[in-house]
Amino acid sequence: MAVTTQRRKKSVEKKQFTYSWSGIDRYNEKVKGEIVADSPQNAKLLLVEQQIKVKKVAKKIELGNFKKNASINSQDLTFFTRQMATMMQSGVPLVQSFDISSQGMEKIKMKGLVDELREDVAGGNLLSVALKKHPKFFDSLFCQLVMVGEQSGTLDHMLDRLASYKEKTEALKAKIKKALTYPIAVIVVAIIVTAILLIKVVPQFESLFKGFGADLPVFTQFVVNLSRALQEWWWVVLGILMVSGFLLKRAHQNSEQFRHKLQLLSLRVPIIGGILHQAALARFSRTLCTTYASGVPLVDALNSAAGATGNIFYERAILQAKRSVSGGLNLRNSLVTTGVFPNMVIQMIGIGEDAGSLETMLDKLAIFYETAVDNAVDSLTALLEPMIMCVLGVLVGGLIIAMYLPIFQLGSVVG
Repeated sequence: MAVTTQRRKKSVEKKQFTYSWSGIDRYNEKVKGEIVADSPQNAKLLLVEQQIKVKKVAKKIELGNFKKNASINSQDLTFFTRQMATMMQSGVPLVQSFDISSQGMEKIKMKGLVDELREDVAGGNLLSVALKKHPKFFDSLFCQLVMVGEQSGTLDHMLDRLASYKEKTEALKAKIKKALTYPIAVIVVAIIVTAILLIKVVPQFESLFKGFGADLPVFTQFVVNLSRALQEWWWVVLGILMVSGFLLKRAHQNSEQFRHKLQLLSLRVPIIGGILHQAALARFSRTLCTTYASGVPLVDALNSAAGATGNIFYERAILQAKRSVSGGLNLRNSLVTTGVFPNMVIQMIGIGEDAGSLETMLDKLAIFYETAVDNAVDSLTALLEPMIMCVLGVLVGGLIIAMYLPIFQLGSVVG
């Protein structure tokens, strides 16, 4: 009888599909992603429960198992945190929240992670203990705030705070990525266009010049020589670029000293450096606000904020301030001694300490610098779009002039 009932349950289970969606989150930011549900209507309901205003839901065309076998990324963890926060605030028990979340996971690895957490919690462990077993995905800040939520009986609110923190951090990270991608795109496009012209176009003109029986202009001769060298040694150039890229990647992954030097150097790059400064201050303010407002002692909160800045320059300054705070100095004066933080940051934190509203001031600082990064990236994008055209115009125009100079000279001689 039990077997028959189980078979009946299986028979009425609806087939699950993957839907691509786009919409606006609770912070009025455009977001998109994928969700698993049995119908478009239920997909929309799941998204609405996560406080997302749905604009579009469409069934995804499956392209194999590549996506399912993909690694877990920060967006997956952010979405999972928001799911758990929403369900727990709705009164769903913790273990059941894991079950519901796991059912909607498309990635096999992410589903496995959620299932492991579920088994740990169902076995009697605290959520913070279960999370600490996966340091690759849940850092000390995440685990610490969850533990504070468990101890204070406000786990649902703490998960909501964590979800909001991760959403804002991801939005900031996306902006920084966009700011860094454009300059790289300009360089790559310029290199590709120049290489194509030198390898494919210039040789055709060179065969024409041989029939002139006269010396070529200096600029034209330089371009022709460059074209010959590239045709003969292109594989060497390509090899050098590939090996250099590989070595840089390995050094970035394995050498902490190299990463630190690269971070310090990046802060000095015109325009980009200013954006990175603002981003580091935004991360510092947002992380310190989140941890301090959650009841974490200021010294521990500063320790978390130092690691969250993403830049060794600010990390060292914050750790220096942390030592001063441990010695009895207030936060404002501790930041002054570093000589790193802008006057506005110091003044607002000082006002917050004096008024007993440090959390509020830190939130305002975070919003200010997050907005500053948004505006700076938008300005950079608007500046680089015509710059790309100018760079390509100079390259292509220069090569065209070099190729037509002999023809112009021949025309003047004939005339």
